[in-house]
Amino acid sequence: MDNDTKSRDPVATKSRILDAALNIFAQKGYHDTRLDEIVAESHTSKGSIYFHFPNKERLFLALVDQFADLLERRVTTAITPEEKGIARVRLALETTLNTFGQYRRPAKILLVQAVGLGAPFEKKRNEVNDRFANLIETYLLEAIEVGDIPPIDTEVVSYAWMGAIYGVVIRWVYTGEPEPDRIMETLLPVLLRSVGFDE
Repeated sequence: MDNDTKSRDPVATKSRILDAALNIFAQKGYHDTRLDEIVAESHTSKGSIYFHFPNKERLFLALVDQFADLLERRVTTAITPEEKGIARVRLALETTLNTFGQYRRPAKILLVQAVGLGAPFEKKRNEVNDRFANLIETYLLEAIEVGDIPPIDTEVVSYAWMGAIYGVVIRWVYTGEPEPDRIMETLLPVLLRSVGFDE
């Protein structure tokens, strides 16, 4: 496909815009990013950006959605072959931590930059939190159903787990510490013990 054809492909253009926006937002933060920089990085035009995203806010929120979709897809794909129970819970946690580890820049946008940007961003962050807390709760309920863990308040536990994961990952995004392997080796057993499962 030549450049001329590629530039007329709306899906490819949108993808280039999102990739460029991810790079610039991750480097400069939301407030210091200018659309002109995203235009230059994506080799598109302002018109192309406005065709897909009415403003910088919608573009930023689209990146949050894109990362959340990726994370959910990876978790769902990973746990599908597993039978219901604690193995699914463990695999969902491992996949979540691995995904944050592999995608540090989008994690930074979701967990760090979206904080304190105002109501639309808080609403989006809460939607993403709810989405993943509900996913965790589903697997916890399955583990209770098959007798792997005792009955617990799965709603409270799922949000507590999200908080623990976010807290450690945010520190890693900022400082590079603790290493993802160390997070996995330490945090995973603690979370599983918190619901009464101890190998």
